[in-house]
Amino acid sequence: MVTVVASVDLPVDEKLTVKKNTIKGEGSDKRFCLLTGIHGDELEGQLVCYKVQERINADPQNFHGTLDIYPALNPLGIDSITRGIPAFDLDMNRTFPGEADGTMTEYIASKILEDASGADFALDVHASSIFIRELPQVRIPPEFKDKIIDKAKLLNMDLLWIHNNGSVQENSLVYTLNQNGTPAAVIDMGIGMRYTSEFADQLTDGIFCLLAQMEMWTGSTIKPREPVYSDQAGDMTALVSKMAGFFVRKVDCGQRVQKGDLLGEIISPLEGKLLAQIKAPCAGLLFTLREYPIVEIGSTLGRLLNEGN
Repeated sequence: MVTVVASVDLPVDEKLTVKKNTIKGEGSDKRFCLLTGIHGDELEGQLVCYKVQERINADPQNFHGTLDIYPALNPLGIDSITRGIPAFDLDMNRTFPGEADGTMTEYIASKILEDASGADFALDVHASSIFIRELPQVRIPPEFKDKIIDKAKLLNMDLLWIHNNGSVQENSLVYTLNQNGTPAAVIDMGIGMRYTSEFADQLTDGIFCLLAQMEMWTGSTIKPREPVYSDQAGDMTALVSKMAGFFVRKVDCGQRVQKGDLLGEIISPLEGKLLAQIKAPCAGLLFTLREYPIVEIGSTLGRLLNEGN
């Protein structure tokens, strides 16, 4: 059943409307919320929303409880391929808990939070920017890891990252849900403005593993993969460009590399020169890797989860 979570009048007889689809099954009072599209250029979650519903629709007798699906928390951003809310230049994921009597963005944030609060678990699905690709990962605010981590391990992701990343910081949707007593985690995977079918399948499998553990799904499930675990800032090494140029990848995101392995090269198309070779500073899992090749000084090239010298 599709219902309106929040609606605001816009100029020229238009409306900003946030909708959800609710699927109800018998035999359980548990509730799971699947949210995505808070950043308009992050589309990986759109396919996940479809695939989860497709699987339930194929075997409705195996679903129990309530599933609320919010595919477009920032519909204007999705329509205009804009990360924030168009014309306001605001990151919606920095506006929670919002304010019912506040600005348009604060009002929408408050209604989303009100609607999702009280669920037995909530999952906020993100993608990376258009510049870098992320290995499928669960991100958890450190303050709330004890009540989330067991469920997060079931989500079939490659990495479980306990970290104060922007998507789980204060004033984010997931942080505020946890603060209000609703267990919630962030999924980050793929790349902006595109979708990755295999990642959507991977997460969909994981969601059904979690639903089964919550006694909301009695159909078949996979055995979820065991994620690599990181809860120390020192576990991660950021690879940053020291010059401008054109970055040519020599490895793929998700590869395990050894110290000294060649990860990529920065070249000069103008002069036909090799400017730099980017080598792994240590052994580890390359869980972030740059896709957009134009780089400046300070551009992120990748992130490496340290697994040795």
